[in-house]
Amino acid sequence: QVQLVESGGGSVQAGNSLRLSCATSGTLFSSYAMGWFRQTPGREREFVAAISWNGGTAAYADSVKGRFTISRPTAENTVYLELNNLKPEDTGVYYCSARLLRPTDWATTAPRTLDHWGQGTQVTVSS
Repeated sequence: QVQLVESGGGSVQAGNSLRLSCATSGTLFSSYAMGWFRQTPGREREFVAAISWNGGTAAYADSVKGRFTISRPTAENTVYLELNNLKPEDTGVYYCSARLLRPTDWATTAPRTLDHWGQGTQVTVSS
């Protein structure tokens, strides 16, 4: 069983930064790719970023490339998402996810029953 708990969301002005954390529990963490999706009211959940089980491969949505960075330090059961140069369109609930899926496939693979999800953390960016 994998449990995911997000933190680090908040309200900031455009141009500022946030750091999201996703703490995990469970013995399977090291086997899963980890990543983030976001969702705003009335829209489908959108892929943001993902990183492979060993941290060797990362994938990003085009809308966040060059601004967001995903990482998973070896000694920690935590995955991080650094959000820099935030824009109002980055506003949403950010969900951490653990999937047995290559990061490059996350954007095109619909949620599956074997995927794990956190409860989400709100990010609000004002102009």
